[in-house]
Amino acid sequence: MKSAPSRFRWFGLLAAAATLNFASPSWAADPNDNVLRIGYQKYGTLILLKATGALEKRLAPLGVKVTWAEFPAGPQLLEGLNVGSVDFGTTGETPPVFAQAAGANLNYIGFEPPAPAGEAIIVPKSSAIKTVADLKGKNVALNKGSNVHYLLVKALEKSGLKYSDIKVSYLKPADARAAFERGSVDAWVIWDPFLAAAEKQIGARVIADGKGIVSNHQFYLTEKTYGNRRPDVIAAVFDEIRKVDEWVLKSPHEAAVALAPHAGLDVETTELALGRAGYGVQYLNDAVVAEQQRIADTFTELKLIPKKLIVKEVVWTPKIKTANK
Repeated sequence: MKSAPSRFRWFGLLAAAATLNFASPSWAADPNDNVLRIGYQKYGTLILLKATGALEKRLAPLGVKVTWAEFPAGPQLLEGLNVGSVDFGTTGETPPVFAQAAGANLNYIGFEPPAPAGEAIIVPKSSAIKTVADLKGKNVALNKGSNVHYLLVKALEKSGLKYSDIKVSYLKPADARAAFERGSVDAWVIWDPFLAAAEKQIGARVIADGKGIVSNHQFYLTEKTYGNRRPDVIAAVFDEIRKVDEWVLKSPHEAAVALAPHAGLDVETTELALGRAGYGVQYLNDAVVAEQQRIADTFTELKLIPKKLIVKEVVWTPKIKTANK
């Protein structure tokens, strides 16, 4: 992945539907838009869509090829989106907030329903830590700017603690897993399938997940101008995502068998992770935008982002012709 330009060195900054019919589109396809470059992670519908090969077949009549690039987490994926190495990708709730704060070149396109059990605060099975309140003064690992960053903030708040009451180690998932196993950190805030793997493989114990605390939406995002250039591609992608979502809901074990080798996990662990995800892709609505705004405001108040954001400024929705019009 290309190094980010100075305006997007945002880790340093952070430290200071069914197929849709579009009404008479006025866009004209860019002749360079003959490849859709998708960024994905080891979770969610996109990795399943990649495994099926269905999107490549769907987009071929449009003259569009598909390439795939794997990223370890949402912040890195959005950096790739910003610098132009991918056109479309998925992340959790928090990465787009931090990316917008850093001036990233992105738009929200759609989201999946809440999946609050798909992320959690975990401790080693022999740990004396039983509740979130017990984390006071402890060292907690997480991927900075990821969806679990917000979970940690809100879980601490619910337990009467402040963010400053704990020590935080900002580590990518692989490094955090190693530190967790060595005992270098007391707790780890992580999402599926890394969460499921830690539970199944090393007996990690959940002290709190997102239920009753956060929604944990997954978001689909694109480079800022892509929606207006290729709404036909986005509609086709969403239609194929919806088919995969329906398949997982109908046949979770079959989906887990298909996904496991791509995720590098056993079927049982993969099925656990899939069972905690949200399925049913939609374009953005006012309620979800309002939730994202609350997340942005929270990180502004914590001074983890430098200024107030207006989330709706980076939301794209299509002009849709409905059956009643």
